[in-house]
Amino acid sequence: MAELLLEILSEEIPARMQARAADDLKRLVCEGLKKAGLGFDHAEVHVTPRRLVLMVDGLPTATPDVSDERKGPKVGAPEQALAGFMKANGFSSIDQAEIRELPKGEFYFAVIEKKGSTTSEVLAEVMPSALQNLPWPKSMRWASHGLRWVRPIHSMICVFDCAVVPFTFGPRTAANETIGHRFLSPEPLTVSSFADYKEKLRAAKVMIDRGERRDLILAEASKLAEAEGLSLKDDKGLLEEVAGLVEWPVVLMGTIDDEFMGVPPEVLITSMKSHQKYFSCLDQDGNLANRFVVVANTETVDGGKQVVAGNERVLRARLSDAKFFWDQDRKTSLASKAPALKDRVFHAKLGTLDEKVDRMQALAADLADNVADADKDKVRSAARLAKADLSTGMVGEFPDLQGIIGRYYALNDGENPDVADAIAEHYSPQGPGDTCPSRPVSICVALADKIDTLAGFWSIDEKPTGSKDPYALRRAALGIIRLILENNLRLSLSQVFENALAHHKAGGDLSSDLLSFFADRLKVHLKEQGVKHDHIDAVFALGGEDDLVRLLARVKALSEFLDSEDGENLLIAYRRAANILKIEEKKDGRSYAEAPDVSGFEQDEEKTLFGGLEAGSGLIAAAVSDQRFGDAMQALAKLRGPVDAFFDAVTVNTDDPRTRENRLKLLSMIRSALDGVADFSKIEG
Repeated sequence: MAELLLEILSEEIPARMQARAADDLKRLVCEGLKKAGLGFDHAEVHVTPRRLVLMVDGLPTATPDVSDERKGPKVGAPEQALAGFMKANGFSSIDQAEIRELPKGEFYFAVIEKKGSTTSEVLAEVMPSALQNLPWPKSMRWASHGLRWVRPIHSMICVFDCAVVPFTFGPRTAANETIGHRFLSPEPLTVSSFADYKEKLRAAKVMIDRGERRDLILAEASKLAEAEGLSLKDDKGLLEEVAGLVEWPVVLMGTIDDEFMGVPPEVLITSMKSHQKYFSCLDQDGNLANRFVVVANTETVDGGKQVVAGNERVLRARLSDAKFFWDQDRKTSLASKAPALKDRVFHAKLGTLDEKVDRMQALAADLADNVADADKDKVRSAARLAKADLSTGMVGEFPDLQGIIGRYYALNDGENPDVADAIAEHYSPQGPGDTCPSRPVSICVALADKIDTLAGFWSIDEKPTGSKDPYALRRAALGIIRLILENNLRLSLSQVFENALAHHKAGGDLSSDLLSFFADRLKVHLKEQGVKHDHIDAVFALGGEDDLVRLLARVKALSEFLDSEDGENLLIAYRRAANILKIEEKKDGRSYAEAPDVSGFEQDEEKTLFGGLEAGSGLIAAAVSDQRFGDAMQALAKLRGPVDAFFDAVTVNTDDPRTRENRLKLLSMIRSALDGVADFSKIEG
């Protein structure tokens, strides 16, 4: 068994593309090896800003010899059939075929022995194909080469069993030579194995393991912060990105000029992160400190002093821009910037942002009736100002600050804190990890924004399809679900959707279609909490349920019931009753939904079951009506004994037509009683 080493050395690969490219390279090469009949023990992949590296261990040095047998025509078959068989197998004479005795007579067989290939020969075919098919999100051509790749390729290594596999890809031919760090060790290196490669590259100031670079950056940055009595602001996304920007991370700390510390911390953090890829530091109270951490890709003789000074100088220019926008924007009120939204298109078919704000304001005011302690005047003010910061210079420079900077400007103008908070929070929650607004005014405006967006795109028939969701409507729906459930809001979604659609002058069945869309999103949301999708289906199937809080309470009660022994047995009994009824009703061409004839009962088990069903159905209906779903499940549980006894002792399909009909009506009562809680036919398992 032998080892394969592959390296593609290029200009810098964008950090966001690196992990996916490494996985794709591993997948494509491994698929090619398996297709060629080459097994292996282990494959691992690494990526740096300039390198894609693959190691496959435990490869055989050659593919096995293969014997391929193909059955041909019967001996004595027409000449045309024999000629076709010989041509297909490269025979010049039928005597080259074997004759074998089979139960149906003698048949010709072609036995073709195929010698195995050396693994090097296979690799020379697999590698160019894998690289050609590697799916970059964006690629480029360079010089006069027709090849497309993410960035210009400098060299390639392909070493198998310590020998070079000299395949060609575009203008490059694989060898056993690479270079180290671009600045610190650019001399050529010759390698013979993966261990040799790793050792020599590390000595040449290249750390190929992305995870190792990430962990080192975090450890060193945290150490620098702690030495100043600070802590590093947690930012996993930035950490991953920076790990993809350096081959030899050198972590340094710089200082933010005091003149910028009066600018909102979110502005400084965003500017440092988005433009410079700096990590922010926090003091013991969690406030932004005047320190930042920068990760260099080189070592310097002065211990990084010039690097820090250069980065402080660049940061000073960046923050000067931010401070300029901060000072300029505050010269006029946030409210005075709202009319400019008339010149901003929300969507070509849905009008301007000013028109969207009008709809949001009306919806938010209506929703305030369902949100405890929501002041309508504050709600209207917050909705009117929610998008105004889109007209500011700060958001033009830092789009990620929309909403956040609006809050600062509103407070600067003397707006009520509840209004200011709603401006900042109305985009939330934007994902499963995002905090959900809980303040009454914020809830109303956040709901209105998302509901208007959904209703608008439904009204122009721009719905998510398959994996395509360009307007993030699924995310908006999940945000609405979280706002409702986490704040325990009791409202009719159907009515809310109808109101929202009316603002878009849309009608028809769009409201029910939107509700179905929400049912699917609710399944996704609850599945993450361990709730089974079929339990949701079972409650939704009854129809008329558009109160998510009530629906969730019903689903949870149903799930708890079905997890109990009584629930499991009643589900079995339900299916038994439903199956018998389905067969017999189809055969008889009629329904057995009528009440049974009490005088026709012949066994005690029939009488007991009828009494239990009559009493239980009333209790279940009353409990469901009062939203006492736990009580409804308890009433169902009491039916288990009579139902079990009935099926154990009573034969439904007797010879006596009157008795049979009466018993089928009892089965129908079982089905109806359980369906009063949920549609048990939707429950799987």
